[in-house]
Amino acid sequence: MSQHNKKEWDSRESTFSAFTLGPLIDFWQLREEGKIVGADGLLLCFVRFSAPGNRCVVVVSPGRGESYVKYAEVAYDLFRSGFDVLILDHRGQGRSDRMLSDDQRGHVVQFSDYVDDFAIFWQQEVLAGPWEHRFILAHSMGGAIATQFLQRYPDGCDAIALCAPMFGIIMRLPEWVVRPLLDWAEGHQRLREGYAMGTGRWHALPFSLNVLTHSRERYRRNVRFFADEPRLRVGGPTYHWVREGILAGEQILASAVKDAFPTLVVQAEEERVVDNRMHDRYCEIRAEAGHPCDGGKPLVIQGAYHEILFEKDAMRSVALTAIVDFFHRHR
Repeated sequence: MSQHNKKEWDSRESTFSAFTLGPLIDFWQLREEGKIVGADGLLLCFVRFSAPGNRCVVVVSPGRGESYVKYAEVAYDLFRSGFDVLILDHRGQGRSDRMLSDDQRGHVVQFSDYVDDFAIFWQQEVLAGPWEHRFILAHSMGGAIATQFLQRYPDGCDAIALCAPMFGIIMRLPEWVVRPLLDWAEGHQRLREGYAMGTGRWHALPFSLNVLTHSRERYRRNVRFFADEPRLRVGGPTYHWVREGILAGEQILASAVKDAFPTLVVQAEEERVVDNRMHDRYCEIRAEAGHPCDGGKPLVIQGAYHEILFEKDAMRSVALTAIVDFFHRHR
């Protein structure tokens, strides 16, 4: 990775408006947008950034409620580091098809549907491409999807970087309350497909109340995407989605003993969304099995909230540098 990139990553926020209105808009014009048919006929949208001669691609798997539109800056930085970039909007979010009449409910019938979609995308758009090396960068829910994909197809890619992967979810209520509540909701369709307790339709939280990033500039920009393009909005998850998400994390840990694919786990020190203990456990299981994650344990980004790739420069730069260096080592 060039020192020029690192220097820019360390100091971008001071001229963030100029960056987003200049170089980033110019870069965004280079995108190719496409669609694939998902596992059960849903149309899923994706974006591609490519340049002749690039031998490596990074496939980005976003988190719950996110869209590739939000990942323009991440794509820009990866592209300038020598990678082509592909980003998929998962079912039920972004520009991809929704499943419920209230299209803001975060829902999935089975978590494995996400994985089936990702496998189709990989087969049609990633394996079919010209690249010699294929990497995955996955955030939160996207990390659970991509990990299950590689547990199913262990030789799928050269290396994966997981940012705050959703291997466990932080709950406001104790587990002995949550489990029976979710099981009870399963038997009542209106509840099962309704917003989980304490959540609802999308609304923009004031920056001071957010627990996703300390970067005011990036937070404002991300909120603006949803304000300007209402069809991107996703509100809270359904009870059923929460149940599927918890089960997916448990399945990942249960299968981790076999995981041997090169993996970097990046963890937010001030995490409020996913359970950091499950990252630690995942790395422990792999180390005990003789296939340790990079560094043997998660790389902790000091002071960071959940959205590490959208954090303040000082934190984001540490994570991005580690990710890019990790990918370069596995070329």
